[in-house]
Amino acid sequence: MSVNLIASDGFECPAYVAHPKGAPKGAVVVVQEIFGVNPHIREVADGYAAQGYLAVAPATFQRVKHGVVLGYTPDDMQAGSALKAAVEAMPAPGVMADIQAAVDYAAKTSGGKVGIVGYCWGGLLTWRSAALVKGVRAAVAYYGGGTTTDEEIARHPNCPVLAHYADDDHWIPLETVEKFKHAHPEVELYLYPAHHGFNCDHRGSYHEASAKLALERTLAFFAKHLR
Repeated sequence: MSVNLIASDGFECPAYVAHPKGAPKGAVVVVQEIFGVNPHIREVADGYAAQGYLAVAPATFQRVKHGVVLGYTPDDMQAGSALKAAVEAMPAPGVMADIQAAVDYAAKTSGGKVGIVGYCWGGLLTWRSAALVKGVRAAVAYYGGGTTTDEEIARHPNCPVLAHYADDDHWIPLETVEKFKHAHPEVELYLYPAHHGFNCDHRGSYHEASAKLALERTLAFFAKHLR
């Protein structure tokens, strides 16, 4: 189902919501890649709902373009990158207000604790959310592009964080991952023998073994911190 989240500035941000069969044992906010709330992200949300969580996937491009649903062609990549740049250029709090609205909605609707998980750009927004968004009890960032820059490393998360990176990711150099790890020993960090985007089974970079292991670790992390 779809809902409209109302941010603190009154902006309406649509979100895909997946409900578990029974009473939610908590909630997970799912933050998109640069391809919008597309079929893959909806499938990810459905997967968390199948695990018993209320899952909320806000459309984090909505402030710059409505209804974005992209695939994975070079043209889609270019379009998504341009939209991401436009969102990143907005004055604070920008899209973080929409993520806050998603967390607030998830908490109220589920009646439980809220975790957040994001992929690629969504991984970066997840890392920021761990430091800036109220009510986040656990954060999981998958190959967060930009998380290993000096500016982002300087952030201090206010909740437990799990970070998944790939050891052959041309977007995130390994030496910067090591720098992030050294600066944040409190973060539970794993490297996988894969490429950027290894979790997405709609892409050529999908790596089944890594995706399965990362999901197992993510579910265990949420089970521990959202109970």
